[in-house]
Amino acid sequence: MNIVYSIRRIIPQLCTEPSMTPEQRYWFDLTGYLHIPKALSAAELTAAQEAAQRYIDTPEHELPAGFGVDDKRYLHGFAFDKALERLAFHPSIWSIIKEFTNNRPRLISGTLQANLPGVANEALHLHCAREDYGYESSRVEAHDGKLFCDNFAVFPYLDDVFPGDGGLLALVGSHKAQFQRPPEMYNHGDMNVDEVPPGIANITPKAGDMVIITESLTHAALAWKPTDRMRRILVLRYHLQTQGGAGGIPPEVIERLSPETVELISAARPMERKNIVNQESVELSE
Repeated sequence: MNIVYSIRRIIPQLCTEPSMTPEQRYWFDLTGYLHIPKALSAAELTAAQEAAQRYIDTPEHELPAGFGVDDKRYLHGFAFDKALERLAFHPSIWSIIKEFTNNRPRLISGTLQANLPGVANEALHLHCAREDYGYESSRVEAHDGKLFCDNFAVFPYLDDVFPGDGGLLALVGSHKAQFQRPPEMYNHGDMNVDEVPPGIANITPKAGDMVIITESLTHAALAWKPTDRMRRILVLRYHLQTQGGAGGIPPEVIERLSPETVELISAARPMERKNIVNQESVELSE
């Protein structure tokens, strides 16, 4: 198959499709994240769970070319099965992706992440793109009544997370901070703690929910505590189509993708318009 899906139109056209709701826009602007309950249907969730588990259960030496395991990260998990690939365009998030990127989206990566019961794990330190890569590395701003966000992640959850389990932490509103976080605050960022510190939210989605965060938001993760349950999520990272380097997704993985997804992961010039953004919902053609 030709891995270059190059049917783009120059000069954006007016979009009339639905975008974010006012409630979603307000909440994301205020907090830096958005939790969408019951985003996946029962059938979508079951298919995604089964696909993810097939990846996890496959011995590494039997995985298709381009796939592999790095600790709890199952590389390029979104491309392992169409049930996972479709989530990159899911109707619950597609209009948000388009609004955030001003109709210039690019999927940079899509990792399956699994916290397995009985497998030791450490908490993830507090971090954000602005702290790690500089203040200019991530933006969130309002323009013409819409939100612009050029660096964000979407987490489709495949398993329930309950209070006390561990998992995602967010320093609510920190994407708006005008000053650097003093290093000594919040235990120097070390989240191997017994209780969630004040001002930090432990987001506990259920299976089938989606969470969206801006990479400007300071976030972390508590160690996964349950010994009889796992936590499987996709980590879908989006930038503008003009951002991101080449080579993040290997050619043998790209060859598995549907043409629409190949277009989504492709770089493009600032005024190019990808065909996929003309669609209210995207169906994978193969």
